[in-house]
Amino acid sequence: MALKKKKRITKMKNTGKKYPQLTLEQALDIVISGKRAEGCRDRTLKDYMKMWGYFTDWLFDNYEIEYLEELTTEMFRNYINYMKYDKKRYEGHKFIDSDKQGIGLCDTTININIRTLRALINYLYREELIEVNPIEKIKLLRQDIDLTNSFNDEEIKEILRQPNLRDFVGFRDFVGINVLLDSGLRIQELMGLRVSDIDFQTRFITIQANKSKNRKPRLVPVSTHVTKVLLQLINENQAHFKTDRVFLSSYGEPLGANHFNKRLKYYAEKAGIKDKKVTAHVYRHTWAKNMILNGCDAFTLQKIGGWSDIRTMRRYIQMDVGEMRKSHDEFSPLTRLRRTR
Repeated sequence: MALKKKKRITKMKNTGKKYPQLTLEQALDIVISGKRAEGCRDRTLKDYMKMWGYFTDWLFDNYEIEYLEELTTEMFRNYINYMKYDKKRYEGHKFIDSDKQGIGLCDTTININIRTLRALINYLYREELIEVNPIEKIKLLRQDIDLTNSFNDEEIKEILRQPNLRDFVGFRDFVGINVLLDSGLRIQELMGLRVSDIDFQTRFITIQANKSKNRKPRLVPVSTHVTKVLLQLINENQAHFKTDRVFLSSYGEPLGANHFNKRLKYYAEKAGIKDKKVTAHVYRHTWAKNMILNGCDAFTLQKIGGWSDIRTMRRYIQMDVGEMRKSHDEFSPLTRLRRTR
């Protein structure tokens, strides 16, 4: 559904107030500078630059456009249609052949793009650098709920059998998987873990505010087993490297989130798990769902998981038909009354 390249639109009506004529590149520079001054994290700023780059590359291919004031709502709608129906998945990726990945981004990825572009344009509008907000009427895509975004018990058992525990990398990965399943940590929180964050007596991990997604510190309890394997990994690290980081490469460098996600996918494939997305986030879904199924109350789960809004947490917990049947049979008031007769 390629667009016919369109001519540059004329300037919008003058309301008497003067607005600077900014190029799209200048507009991005202003947002990055302002957001950095507001304390935005480097990762967020990189996402802004990356998403804006994707958008403007598409713009230049389809419109004769140079200035910020020329952006229209129609352009954003056409970009969304392009992402959904025409864009190659993983296009431009260093290691993945996009020709084998299909066409059209998933709704979740498109919504991430929309949110990022909205944040950029809204900042420029608030700063009165653009007369009209062209993204104001753009809505997020409605997303179907995915009931396959977690592992079942048999899949977890099979995954845990895969790492080679006699090998440093294998044992490190085994420990990481155990921590994810026991604590529900986010991937950046796990990769940023330091020895000083772990209290081995109380069995609590402290997630510092500068590592937490919502910038709030929190305490995360872990089991005796996880405490034990963490200590084993730390002892192994300290025998070879001078660092208090817990998750390291075999060369003693901090392990990256992308690399660890690849390791997780590798073990899932070895375990025979196919047609299922495998990332650290899926482990977080698995942890949250099983905590609820095993009797944890929602507010405790919210506190441990670090969700600011309980409505966000609810999206993590999707039950399949079998789980609903089991819970109903166990907790139905009528069934329990009949048992006591």
